[in-house]
Amino acid sequence: MVFRSLPRMISKLSRWVWIGAWALAFVAGIVNVVGLLGFEHRAITHLTGTTSMLAAALAAGDGSAALHFAAIIGAFVSGNVLSGYLIQDSILQLGRRYGVALLLESVLLCAAVPLLNCSNSLGLYLAACACGLQNAMVSTYSGAVVRTTHLSGMFTDLGIFLGHALRGLPVDRRRLQLCFIIISAFLSGGIAGAIAFQHFAYAALFIPGSLTAMTALAYGIYEVRKLPRRRDRHS
Repeated sequence: MVFRSLPRMISKLSRWVWIGAWALAFVAGIVNVVGLLGFEHRAITHLTGTTSMLAAALAAGDGSAALHFAAIIGAFVSGNVLSGYLIQDSILQLGRRYGVALLLESVLLCAAVPLLNCSNSLGLYLAACACGLQNAMVSTYSGAVVRTTHLSGMFTDLGIFLGHALRGLPVDRRRLQLCFIIISAFLSGGIAGAIAFQHFAYAALFIPGSLTAMTALAYGIYEVRKLPRRRDRHS
């Protein structure tokens, strides 16, 4: 993260964006734990481990495994591309297609369920695409302040804050709050996902699919209510 620009950007995030960030990190926590508990025991919401597995497959000359891991990476990146195509900007403003992106994520997650139930890797690719879409969408509207699909940056920030505190340096409490929001949401989602997987197997992905659809609906309602005010200010 770029610390110099973070305080200014975070201060501009309205309350509903903080709530949305928590909800999306919760969704990612569910998706990732389902992937880890599933037939491939594969992380879905980030690419560090997948890239390492791709490297191992290439080193071993295992073409089919390398193609599989490359497909997961490609699916995640495809989600990034979809987000960039739909949202088209780095500044959060009404009128952008956040609702469409959230709804598409919901469709991808729900479509992954029957495929994963058949142990079809295509379901894994759809889920990875959904996570790529979500991560790029959040990065786009927040200026890369928020990463909801993985926690490395959040824990890194916490460590830096602790180091600053030990030296008696000031700590930005808003940034610290953001870290706790994302970490707590991802952890809570992981707990909920693990419990749901025990009872519903891959159908547990219908939970994040429903949550993203509801978030899309909430955003649509918010946008409709705010647009008349914007028109009044410009009239």
